[in-house]
Amino acid sequence: MLSFIREQTTIVADPATEALAEKLHQRFGNSLQAVLFYGSCLRSGDYHSGILDLYVLVDSYQNAYAKKYLARLNKLLPPNVFYLEASAGEKLIRAKYAVLTLNDFLRGTSPRWFHSYLWCRFAQPLGLIFCRSEQIFQLINKAGAQSAVTFLSRVIPTLAADFTATELWHQAFTLSYSAELRPERPGYAVNLYTSNADYYARLTFLARPALSFRVSGDNDGYHSLISEFSRKNCRRAWKLRKVQGKILSVLRLFKALFTFHGGISYIRWKIERHSGITFQKPAAGEPETFFQLCKSFLRVYRQGGFR
Repeated sequence: MLSFIREQTTIVADPATEALAEKLHQRFGNSLQAVLFYGSCLRSGDYHSGILDLYVLVDSYQNAYAKKYLARLNKLLPPNVFYLEASAGEKLIRAKYAVLTLNDFLRGTSPRWFHSYLWCRFAQPLGLIFCRSEQIFQLINKAGAQSAVTFLSRVIPTLAADFTATELWHQAFTLSYSAELRPERPGYAVNLYTSNADYYARLTFLARPALSFRVSGDNDGYHSLISEFSRKNCRRAWKLRKVQGKILSVLRLFKALFTFHGGISYIRWKIERHSGITFQKPAAGEPETFFQLCKSFLRVYRQGGFR
């Protein structure tokens, strides 16, 4: 499976991403270990219409930040998220990037991390726009393989004993999306599978030997041998992840008020783009109070703007 992940890891060489990488080098210097690229812009290949989703891996939070409070916040509730713009020729490229140490990234894609926040994201196809060394490249690929094993081991027990790869990944993305506050419409999680079905089908087949329980079959159909006790525990765990994830999502949103320049505008833009529900904003020139901000987010939440 590791060789498959390595083959699927895209080395992205484009003026747009190179401009972003240069900006990140300026910000983090020798602390920068790798810049990972994932999400809708990687899937579409369109780097200019949306906002690129990046993960910045650093050697330590203390080395990465000049301001100590940012290092403390990143360690307390990872990751910190920031907004970045760069010029690529006459075009402007936009990105949001999350900062993690390489060690936290490896831990977060393993079974030691209870929530699906990282092992869901990095079971998906991954791009690299910078990597400091071949050794780190190997570690990132291992983390991608471990993400898939962790994800599948925590989803398969929620399915019937007989299942298909399609049913598996529909369930996987639905469960993981329900464990966060997400602005996308309910069917969006399913589209993650259909947009790259061959990748997920192959990944499922290759991951079977690494699972802690037996799964037989192939992409025409699988059969799992899992005790009912384990299945019940797995379903309970996802209920807990759903509660935990909503709380963590709210905490990260509040943290973004202090770390993410333009964060409120970005969050509004993303929710409006995915849900079609618009926010009430103050009249031009009038300040927006914290109470008004909370009220507008609550209204959009009640209308189903994010879940």
